[in-house]
Amino acid sequence: MIRPTTRAVLLFGATVPVALALLIADRALWPIALDLGLFVLALIGLDALLCPRPSQLALTVEAPPRLPIGSEGALVASIVIEKSSRPVVIEALAEQTGEAEPPQLARFEARPGAAGSVALPIRPLRRGRIAIEALWLRWRGPLGLALRSQRRPLGLGVDVVPDIRGIASAAIQFFSRDAIEGLKVQNQKGEGTEFESLRDHVQGLDNRFIDWKHSAKHLKLLSKEFRIERNHQIVLAFDTGYLMAEPIGGLPRLDHAIHAGLLLGWVALRSGDQVGSFGFDSGIRHYLQPAPGRSAFARLQNGSSQLGYRAEETNFTLGLAELNARLKRRALVVLFTEFVDTTTAGLLLESLQRMANRHAVIFVTLRDTLLADIAEAEPSSFRPVAEAVVARDLQRERAVVLERLARMGVHCLEIQPRGLAIGLVNRYLAIKQRGLL
Repeated sequence: MIRPTTRAVLLFGATVPVALALLIADRALWPIALDLGLFVLALIGLDALLCPRPSQLALTVEAPPRLPIGSEGALVASIVIEKSSRPVVIEALAEQTGEAEPPQLARFEARPGAAGSVALPIRPLRRGRIAIEALWLRWRGPLGLALRSQRRPLGLGVDVVPDIRGIASAAIQFFSRDAIEGLKVQNQKGEGTEFESLRDHVQGLDNRFIDWKHSAKHLKLLSKEFRIERNHQIVLAFDTGYLMAEPIGGLPRLDHAIHAGLLLGWVALRSGDQVGSFGFDSGIRHYLQPAPGRSAFARLQNGSSQLGYRAEETNFTLGLAELNARLKRRALVVLFTEFVDTTTAGLLLESLQRMANRHAVIFVTLRDTLLADIAEAEPSSFRPVAEAVVARDLQRERAVVLERLARMGVHCLEIQPRGLAIGLVNRYLAIKQRGLL
């Protein structure tokens, strides 16, 4: 498509007062007044002829097949102009759909005999798929009076997946001996229930583990050592309701939970446990039976990428009751969720009480610094004072809910997004070491 530029319109508009001035001065000058406008139109037509045709543009576009949430990718477009004797400045704009920041206009220069390239940023906001339907191109003639534009269909897509780039590097610190000495079988000692060996009792050891029978036989105090159990079932339960879609730290709460859950899954699978996942809100959205082995991590990753963002209220009674019925043996249930106050957490507490009677439960919620900032801000008028009072009440109600959960025997973890993954893995290792599974 060809159309005049702003410069051409202004130039043609400037001939109007000049033509009127000539006609006022002498009516016999009307041919000159008419020729002024025709001359500008001829310049526009000449510029359109000199402007490279769309058929002269050879376009190559590359897009990443997938992007981790929270990262930035680029759509790389390369253009070679055939049969051109001068450089051409080309503007490019991607036509895309999906949960991503609006595309930005990019400008680059294509020189004769060389390919000009530009990187159009792709910044996903949520998991899912970003469809890149087409690429819009426009360029000007040498006089800047004619503008050509063209829409090049692409039909490309970018899958936005959970961020697992740092999981292996973060998990390696929990297996430092394997990293240094190589992969080998290790008997990890802890407060489990599987007997490992006897050792001399020294100060600092728990007196409950003294073996009085063997101590009497050997005439010295001996303590039992236990091996940390393996083959436990770990279930990552994700609340996909509307509260988990709230952004915190630039990402939805659900994505922070998925990243921490995948790191925990990696560590648990390396430790010999079975890991599964469960997603629910107003209904059951996803379930993966706990499975062992490193191959199960790919199932976890694929399953977590299918957890969508829903604007529905979470039904904890239905979700946790269904999960409780599907688990046939004692397991560690890691629940990633969010609540507002004691009223909305009433059904959550009842459901977790029944869950905690059979299983070990870790209750994970993210701490938002917004409430603390509002409560501690120096008031300058009545409105900040009222906001600080409401923020204090919400903080107090959250503390009441977490305290009630702790009394039920639920392991509570309220932490900022930056330390969620490592804090969750440390809590899991502490539970295993204490033999609570």
